Amino acid sequence: MNILSIQSHVAFGHVGNTSAVFPMQRLGVEVWAIHTVQFSNHTGYGAWRGRVFDGPAIEDLVAGIAERGVLGTCDGVLSGYMGSADIGTAIVAAVASVRALNPKALYACDPVMGDVGRGIYVRPGIPEFLRAQAVPAADIVTPNQFELNRLSGLPTGTLAETKRAVASVQALGPRVVLVTSLATDDTPADAIDLMAGEGGAFWRLRTPRLHLDVNGAGDAIAALFLVHYARTGSAALALGMAGASVYGLLRRTLEAGSREILTVAAQDEFVAPSETFPVETV
Repeated sequence: MNILSIQSHVAFGHVGNTSAVFPMQRLGVEVWAIHTVQFSNHTGYGAWRGRVFDGPAIEDLVAGIAERGVLGTCDGVLSGYMGSADIGTAIVAAVASVRALNPKALYACDPVMGDVGRGIYVRPGIPEFLRAQAVPAADIVTPNQFELNRLSGLPTGTLAETKRAVASVQALGPRVVLVTSLATDDTPADAIDLMAGEGGAFWRLRTPRLHLDVNGAGDAIAALFLVHYARTGSAALALGMAGASVYGLLRRTLEAGSREILTVAAQDEFVAPSETFPVETV
């Protein structure tokens, strides 16, 4: 399997491509990584160095890959933090170029725009671009609860409301929606839910709530879900495998007291999660 991953990159730590590429490689996937930004570290530290690339830079790299005659062997495109709207335009164009050569290729869009408690943290125009262009082009979208609210314009306080919000996003274009962190009135205080929807069906995976504040887990689960969905064709199976792996990754990170997720040290969790959880139809 070949995946084109277009995301941010940091030299130190694990977010964006540095959180997504290695887990996919550990699963035996060949990853072609294109960076939308190159920073010294993630912005959660409050200070960083580096630069944001522009749309033409992304287009140039995709053109170079195409010139090698391999773009038609790309099985999927994964996108995350975009940095600017013109980068988003370049990503959507890259998806179109891949699909022109391989109509079966999947596009998984992690619609990074914000989070509960932090609000919107991307540049102006990105949320609008995601809803109007990137999400409709995607086969899979992986919002957190805050992003699901923004994309759907609907509340998600109950399980029924969340299902309606997921269906609303599916109506924009993607056939699969994975909600990467979900707390409704049905979620126990000591747990966190993940939900996947496809074809009118919904599945939930519930794991213990881990009290840690790290970046990059959403990037990892989007990558793992894409790979497992591409291999199995089942959102339910992909939810179970990706959710278990990321829970193991975060548990190991918490036990180590690390501010950065232990993408390398906990790599066995990607292949054989140390703990699994039931996937229930809801």
